[in-house]
Amino acid sequence: MLVAAAVCPCPPLLVPQVAAGAAPEMDTARSACADTLGVLAAARPDLLVVVGPAEQSGCGSFPQGTRGSFRGFGVDLEVRLGPGTDTVGERELPPSLAVGAWLLQRTGWADAPIEGLGVGETLAPERCAEAGREIGARAGRVALLVMGDASACRTVKAPGYLDERAAPFDAEVARALGAADVAAVQALDAELAYELKASGRAPWQLLAGAAEGASLTGTLLYEDAPYGVGYVVATWT
Repeated sequence: MLVAAAVCPCPPLLVPQVAAGAAPEMDTARSACADTLGVLAAARPDLLVVVGPAEQSGCGSFPQGTRGSFRGFGVDLEVRLGPGTDTVGERELPPSLAVGAWLLQRTGWADAPIEGLGVGETLAPERCAEAGREIGARAGRVALLVMGDASACRTVKAPGYLDERAAPFDAEVARALGAADVAAVQALDAELAYELKASGRAPWQLLAGAAEGASLTGTLLYEDAPYGVGYVVATWT
């Protein structure tokens, strides 16, 4: 059963070594993310699943100890999804889960076994909900660290340029996630999210599936778009 969730953005810029001179601009977001992990630890889960957008069409799992890196962003920095050892042919974490692994390492997570789940950004809402329900049934007390960004179209300098639909979309995302409004998260328009380059839509709808039947309260800790990309930090407990 889902007992707690943390929603965090997944830009590699959260990692100071990647952000370099721009690192201070993300300090508030980093602090909010650290607070969410404290909430997860306080929930004493039996299992923590880190969920984030990935390129595959469905869902792909990553065992505890899987490595990730930020070499693709010009930084020779490796992370691990919790403790573990190398395995032959081990896949690397997708960037979103690498950011999640970095957050966990930064806060010294050692409270429960960890797994990673990469979710295809185009995965249909009903498939997301189904995957979420399956995860929620994996253990007596399940927690989720849900990585994903809102729209990338908030300004003319944003990755997707300016789209007037982006700000209202992001406002509804922040409201729904901040209120733990399961129905509203499930109702997010997948096609619009794709057009606005909102990578978090599928992971958020997976969270909503996992939360079905649970009585959780949401708290919005951060919402901003410092680079024209919507970033939301929230907790469900």
